[in-house]
Amino acid sequence: MADTTTENLKRTPLHALHEELGAKLVPFAGYEMPVQYPMGVKDEHLWTRTEAGLFDVSHMGPCFLSLADGIGGGDDAHAQIAALVETLVPSDIAGLKEGQARLTVLLNEEGGILDDLIITRPIGEEAQGSLYIVVNGAVKDADWALFERSFEGKAVLTRADDRILFALQGPKAADVMSDFFPGCEELKFMRHMPFELNGSRCIVSRCGYTGEDGFEVLVSSEAGLPLVREMLTDDRVKPIGLGARDSLRLEAGLCLYGHDMDTSRDPVEADLAWVIQKKRRERGDFPGAERILKALTDGPAETRVGIRPLERAPAREGTAIEIDGEAVGIVTSGGFGPSVDHPVAMGYVRRDLAEPGTKIDLMVRGKARPAEVVSLPFVPHNYKR
Repeated sequence: MADTTTENLKRTPLHALHEELGAKLVPFAGYEMPVQYPMGVKDEHLWTRTEAGLFDVSHMGPCFLSLADGIGGGDDAHAQIAALVETLVPSDIAGLKEGQARLTVLLNEEGGILDDLIITRPIGEEAQGSLYIVVNGAVKDADWALFERSFEGKAVLTRADDRILFALQGPKAADVMSDFFPGCEELKFMRHMPFELNGSRCIVSRCGYTGEDGFEVLVSSEAGLPLVREMLTDDRVKPIGLGARDSLRLEAGLCLYGHDMDTSRDPVEADLAWVIQKKRRERGDFPGAERILKALTDGPAETRVGIRPLERAPAREGTAIEIDGEAVGIVTSGGFGPSVDHPVAMGYVRRDLAEPGTKIDLMVRGKARPAEVVSLPFVPHNYKR
């Protein structure tokens, strides 16, 4: 989970708290981030599946995109900002209801994936013509530069990565959150609400990256730090690091940008065709549409699948996938799944080999290890629908 850059690392507003809590800090996405706490990765993972885990995700790229002529103006203003964003993504942004969020992907001109991101339509007449967007931390500067080039003179980007962004995930997250944000427990998956906290406006979204029910909160540092400290006094809440975040999302079958998807893959190959709603498929007016629509019609050459190693040795990213000595794919994410008590992986194989139950070999340290293709996710999603 660590990258190799050690110089000029940024720190999130919660950095001092991580040190107080005894976190092991590593370089990640240009930041010094907690990979684990004294409890350890396995126990942090299992705690999140049964209780409530608190994650610092302030390294991510929260931002607001607003019409240059100003916001307010109801559905017409939303239609204008959505039309701009839809030139870069294949999802139906115009059709979002107030308070609704949607996962989508940024595309290059060839239909390759530049990033995955969540776009939310805010609540309230006065906020229409703006969107709340969260992009990945590792590529946020490139994403924001793309927005500014593409929408110059038409929309204004306001960064919000100086604030605290944290996630509370797990079956007890809603009960904990309702003590601080009464009413948020009524939110459905991929919906959000604005709140006031000690005079500071914040955003509470019901979403996450673990497969569990949970929330993400964007809040100022001044209001957010005492909030996080108070949440951590609750016996149901423990701090969780990047190590468990990775194993949780892998069990949930969720992609990590730069690993399970990148510019060499289109959304159909990445098993993300569901982000392209019917009206966008019919219009075909997004970047790389010719390639993507062909893949939707004919099927992709390769596709992302779940992989179950049949021995205890995990298969890591980059592991070759073979059948009878022939290379047929590659592992893009792999590790041990504490909830299922066996190794888990994802990767790409030829489309004709993507059927669950297909026997494959994983070339681990030069030796063929038995595995099979399985359906994703490894652990059922527990989102509140």
